[in-house]
Amino acid sequence: MNSIVSAIGWHMVGAASAASFYAPIGKVKKWSWETTWAVAGIFSWVLLPIVVSYFLLPDFRAFYAALDSSVLWKAFLFGSMWGVGNVNYGLTMRYLGMSLGIGIAIGTTLVVGTLLPPFLHGQFLFLFTSNNGLMTLAGILVALVGVGVVTYAGHQKEEQLGLTAAEFDLKKGLMLALMCGFFSSGMSFAIDASKPMEQAALQLGVNPLYAALPSYVIIMGGGALVNFAYCIGRLIMRSELSFRADCSQPMAVNLRNGLLAATGGTMWYLQFFFYAWGAASIPQNLSYVNWMLHMSGYVLFGGLVGLALGEWAHVKRRPIVILWIGMLIIILAANLVGLGMAI
Repeated sequence: MNSIVSAIGWHMVGAASAASFYAPIGKVKKWSWETTWAVAGIFSWVLLPIVVSYFLLPDFRAFYAALDSSVLWKAFLFGSMWGVGNVNYGLTMRYLGMSLGIGIAIGTTLVVGTLLPPFLHGQFLFLFTSNNGLMTLAGILVALVGVGVVTYAGHQKEEQLGLTAAEFDLKKGLMLALMCGFFSSGMSFAIDASKPMEQAALQLGVNPLYAALPSYVIIMGGGALVNFAYCIGRLIMRSELSFRADCSQPMAVNLRNGLLAATGGTMWYLQFFFYAWGAASIPQNLSYVNWMLHMSGYVLFGGLVGLALGEWAHVKRRPIVILWIGMLIIILAANLVGLGMAI
């Protein structure tokens, strides 16, 4: 039972990091979003996965050279799939607004990323034929309700503050949100596909808490390729954007912006660092709940971070009450999953 509690706890730590990583990035001034995102990505998708894995593995190059190329390609391509979802994220916000867009996208990726891996492994019936499967399935459904309630609260907040999307388009926005949610679940598929890498790390004596981390070099490399291509393409094609102009700012500005972007990128990486810690304590036959815990925790801590940053300061009482109800429902969902694993 203690291992289950610690697993959920580490997932919540990772989710908290995911929910707050954009706070320092949002403080960057006089740089385009594309430059900021690319600099943060250098830390989150390239440097940190490589540096951490370099210190974990006895022989960094030999480890990846010994792996089956099909495992590497699956992890890389699913990571690229996540990258496509990440690019769609911004367009979803453009046409639906923050709260509605995030709610639909997160709800989609929670369902797809949680339920499709056990289906592909022939374990889907386990959800309906065992006590712990039914309990964890109930936790997933309750988490979706919680995500929906938090989303509704956020939408009410946006309406009160007049923050509805300037280009609101429900049909186009829904399509993009569903695409964003589906492609973003590629991270869940990539983690599932990279299990052979985790086993190879364990055979080399890597601590189980860290065994999944070497796979991030490949997974996040795929996501980085798509994100960097998008950012560089926009910097080249859009006349109002210029990487050179961004870098021509005074040294103090560039240093501050670089530190803020690096901090945000580090926090983004830490979400999956602690995801690995949480997953290490969850039984393999219940590994599908990892993604559900992470994504529902993301919504939970997103609400808490918003409250802490004063985003709800000028909102009437009713949406805030709804927000708290939604967050409590998500906490209930995590407890249901914990009970399901303990049965």
